[in-house]
Amino acid sequence: MATAHRSQIKRDRNAQKDTRPSAKLSYARIPVQKACFVMDAIRGKDVQTALAVLQYNPRYASSVIYKLLNSAIANATNNNGMNAANLYIAECTASNGPIMKRIQPRAQGRAYRIQKRMSHLNIILDER
Repeated sequence: MATAHRSQIKRDRNAQKDTRPSAKLSYARIPVQKACFVMDAIRGKDVQTALAVLQYNPRYASSVIYKLLNSAIANATNNNGMNAANLYIAECTASNGPIMKRIQPRAQGRAYRIQKRMSHLNIILDER
């Protein structure tokens, strides 16, 4: 059972790496369900339309995703040399992060658990 040297394994793994521009925000203080409402609204749209949708969306998650999308656009133009006018949102995902558990005192000495959820947001752009 001959295996490749670890530097060759790393070379092969990096060759398969996704080169599309992206931005990631970890530990955002937004529940995944609320972030997905906004993510679904912009998925597949071109960048200018998505920015307009996010700017006038009243949800709190839209302001956070607006900043994240601007970061992804900056990554595409500065690192990959892409034209911002040709970009569209290829993928955008929200996945579960850790949950902060808090206690709310209630009547007769009881305690109710409050779960403050976090999410990891990810936007991947591509060129048309």
